[in-house]
Amino acid sequence: MRTSHWTPSIVPNDFDQTVYLVADDFGKLGRAWREADYEATDLETVIRGLLADQYSNPIRVIAFNTAERWSEDVSEEVARELRRRCDLQLCEMPSSLSDFVERHEGQDRRQLTLRLAP
Repeated sequence: MRTSHWTPSIVPNDFDQTVYLVADDFGKLGRAWREADYEATDLETVIRGLLADQYSNPIRVIAFNTAERWSEDVSEEVARELRRRCDLQLCEMPSSLSDFVERHEGQDRRQLTLRLAP
């Protein structure tokens, strides 16, 4: 009888799917990539989860696409989108996201000034 050394792949079966995962800091318990449902790894779902305070202290967001053979840290883009959505909705940034957004927002964020009429 032949033994097989084949191991099932953890790569999604959908050939062209970009997956987004969040690394979370649990303090004394350590850091971990947050578990996510297969259908809940798209960018919109991750952003909604971040805004809904589903993460205790997010530290990084990565994206990867195995069909296209790439991976990238997208924390800066996600931080800008989180800030944009909070600004548009005129709501406070959830406290669990403040450090993440400030750390990844980049140096391009400048305070807009309003000119006062004379």
